[in-house]
Amino acid sequence: MSYDLKITGGTIVDGTGAARYSGDVGIKDGRIVALGNALSDADRTIDAAGRIVAPGFVDIHTHYDAQVLWDPLVSCSPWHGVTTIVMGNCGFSVSPTRPEHRDLIMRTLENVEGMSVEALRAGLGDWGFETFPQYLDALDSNGCAVNMAAMIGHTALRMYVMGEEATEREATDDEIAQQRRLVTEALEAGALGFATSRANTHVGYEGRPVPSRLATPEEIIEIAQALGDVGGIMQATQGRGLSHEEFARVAESTGANVSWTALLASAVGPGSHLKDVEKAHELAARGVPVFPQVAVQPVQFEMSWKAPFIYEGMRLFEPVAKSDHEGRKAFYADADWREKFKEKAGNGGKVGDRWSRTEITWFPPDPSMEGRNVQEFADEAGQDPIDLMLDMALDADLDMRILQDVLNHDRDEIDELLHDPTTVIGLSDAGAHASQLCDAKYSTEFLSTFVRERKSFEIEEAVHMLTQRPAQIFGIEDRGTLNEGGWADVVVFDLENVGHEGKRRVYDLPAGADRLISDAKGIDAVVVNGTVIRQEGQDTVSPDSALPGKLLRKGKAS
Repeated sequence: MSYDLKITGGTIVDGTGAARYSGDVGIKDGRIVALGNALSDADRTIDAAGRIVAPGFVDIHTHYDAQVLWDPLVSCSPWHGVTTIVMGNCGFSVSPTRPEHRDLIMRTLENVEGMSVEALRAGLGDWGFETFPQYLDALDSNGCAVNMAAMIGHTALRMYVMGEEATEREATDDEIAQQRRLVTEALEAGALGFATSRANTHVGYEGRPVPSRLATPEEIIEIAQALGDVGGIMQATQGRGLSHEEFARVAESTGANVSWTALLASAVGPGSHLKDVEKAHELAARGVPVFPQVAVQPVQFEMSWKAPFIYEGMRLFEPVAKSDHEGRKAFYADADWREKFKEKAGNGGKVGDRWSRTEITWFPPDPSMEGRNVQEFADEAGQDPIDLMLDMALDADLDMRILQDVLNHDRDEIDELLHDPTTVIGLSDAGAHASQLCDAKYSTEFLSTFVRERKSFEIEEAVHMLTQRPAQIFGIEDRGTLNEGGWADVVVFDLENVGHEGKRRVYDLPAGADRLISDAKGIDAVVVNGTVIRQEGQDTVSPDSALPGKLLRKGKAS
C-alpha cells in the first residue's frame, strides 16, 4: 500500500495515557492505516525526529458559532494544535433564530461574548438558516479546516420561542414544552447537546440578562430531559439556581454527562473554589457524571471602559450598560457612584488585590503610560486605583484599555485543579471576547507551563487530558486517540519549544473590527482527517479550497 502521508521517526503519544514509543504513522484516505511500523512509500512525508506525534487536541469550549461561517479556518485554534472544536457553549448558539430576532441575537453576542456587532452583521450576511437543523446543514456545506460539533443554546432557543419576553420573564409550561421539542429536533439532527447559563456576568443587549438567566431551574431540567430521549451532553455555566444539585438532577434523570463552567481558582476570594471541589467530589462518590471545566491559564481580559465587560455583572453597572457614551462618562465622573464601585471592587473587597494585577495597555493621550502597573502607578500618584483609572478613561473619552488578571491567577492552585480527578480542561472561549482576550492558546500554554516548565505532568497524561478525556466526556466518539483504522487527526510538536508568543491585536474581522490573536511556537504540523492544514507556522489550506474538517453529528463523522 502507498500512503497519502507518512509521519516518520517521531515519539508517538496516542492519547490514551499509554506509554510513549518511537515509530511512524501511515495515513491513507483520511485514516491511520499503520502505526509504529509504516513501511510503504508515501506521496508526502513529514520528518518528526525529536518531536511528539499526538492526536489533534479537542477544544470543548469555543464560541466559533458565527465566526466559522466567514472564517472556516477558525483562526487561531489550529495554530495551537486543535483539530476538533465544540460550539454553542454557555447557551450562545446562533440558532434557532427567527429573521426578526437576528439583530437581537447579534447584539446579545456583542455584549456577552465581546463580539463586534458590525463584524457579525457583515460576516453573517443574510444568515441562510433559521432552525438548528438548518444551521447544521449550513456548517456542513460551508466546510471547515477542523472538525466541528455544535450544541443548541438556551439563549437563542428561548428567544425563538418567547421573543423579547425571553429577557423579562419565566416561561409558561407550553413554552417549556416547545423548547424541549426543539432540543429534541436539534439532537436528532446531530446536535452534540444542550447548553445554558445562569451566570450573573452574562448580560445581553441594553444591559438585560441573557434569556437563559430568566429560566427557572425546573425549566432547564425539563428541557434537558430531551437528552435522555435522544442522547447528548449538557454544558452549563454555573449561577444562582443552577449549580451542583441541579446538575446532578439532570445527570441522574437523563443519564447524560453534564460539564459545567468553570471551576476557577479563588474565583470570589482566596480558597473560594474549594467548596466547589468538595461538591464535585461528593457527586463523583455518588457516581453522578458531572465534570467541572478548569482553565489552564489566568482569566485575563483586556477591557475598554466603553464596554466594561469585567464588571457588567454587578448591579451597580446595570444603569451604565443601558446608557449611551455620554451617560457612561457621567457615571464614571460621579463621586457617589465611584465610592460604591470601590466598595465592590476596590482593594480589600471580594476581588482582593486585582488592581495590582492590572496593566494599562492602550492610552492614546499619553502612550508612555502603556505597560504601567495600575496599583504601582496609583501608589506613586497618591490615588486610589479606581479613581486613577476612571480619571484616565475620562481624559481619553473612554478610549483606553486595561488588561486585568480577573480570576485563576495562582498557578499552584491551577495545578491542583488540573490534577483533580473530576475536572476536564475547558474554557478556551476561542472565538469569543475577541477584542478582550485570546485563550485559544490554552493547549500550548498547558504544554509549556505545566509539562515542560513545572514538570507537573508526564507527556502521556498531558496529551490524554487534551485529547481523549474531553472527547469522551462530550461524547465525541471517533477523535482523541491515534489508532489503526481511526481518523487521522494529528499534531506534531517540539516539547522543548512548544508555547505561544503572547497576544497581538489585528484588524482582520469583517467590517475591519479588531481582535486579539496568539501565535504558536513549536507546532510543526497539524493534520485533520489526513490533510495537512498547518506546517511550520503557515496554513497549507485556504478558505476557498475543499477543507478536510467534518461536522460531527451526534459526536461522530457521517
